[in-house]
Amino acid sequence: MGIFKRLFKIGEAEANAAIDKLEDPIKLTEQGIRDLKADLDKSLQALAEVKAMGIRSRNEVKASEAKARDYEEKAILLLKRAQSGELDPAEADRLATEALNKKEEALKDVERAKGEQAHFESNVAQLDQNVKKIRSTISKYENELKTLKARVKVSSATKKLNKQMAQIDSSSTMSMLERMKDRVAEDEALAESYGEIANESKTLDDEIDKALEGGSSVKSSGELEALKAKLGMDKKD
Repeated sequence: MGIFKRLFKIGEAEANAAIDKLEDPIKLTEQGIRDLKADLDKSLQALAEVKAMGIRSRNEVKASEAKARDYEEKAILLLKRAQSGELDPAEADRLATEALNKKEEALKDVERAKGEQAHFESNVAQLDQNVKKIRSTISKYENELKTLKARVKVSSATKKLNKQMAQIDSSSTMSMLERMKDRVAEDEALAESYGEIANESKTLDDEIDKALEGGSSVKSSGELEALKAKLGMDKKD
């Protein structure tokens, strides 16, 4: 069937190494599913039509069987009327014979209709199998399509991330870090240099004041008395 040829084409498309983009097998699979659904609609229509013919044959069997019984009953009734004197025996025989001939024709119609019914039922069974197979195949490919679409998303995200990672130049990054370290070292050295210059620029008064900072009042008082004694300022007149 053309259905399975298309399925094989879908499989070949997915396995074909010449296809670079995952979107291509997705589109092919979607088209294949659409084709399968179109074939399913046709198969369902054919199944319904064959079933209808089978139903007609079955009804025809019943109708022909009923007709055969009716003609047999009429033949019997004709013979009974001839026997009771209600009908001329010769005429009764002629009509009964015709009724029996009609019965045989009806029985032939029964056999013919039964044959057609069996044929249609066989076709229905085959078509029903085909419909089930197409439905199963559609379900399979729809599930595979969902998986394929999920793989496309993952692959696309991974590809984007890998591309970004590949664009990162490790050597340039290390070079930039080294330059930053050198700049920080230069700034630290410069700060230290300014500190030393600031210390060198202090005046003598600044040094004296710094030396006097933090001295206790007791020590200052003792030094003052010693200084007075040295100057003779502590002598009383």
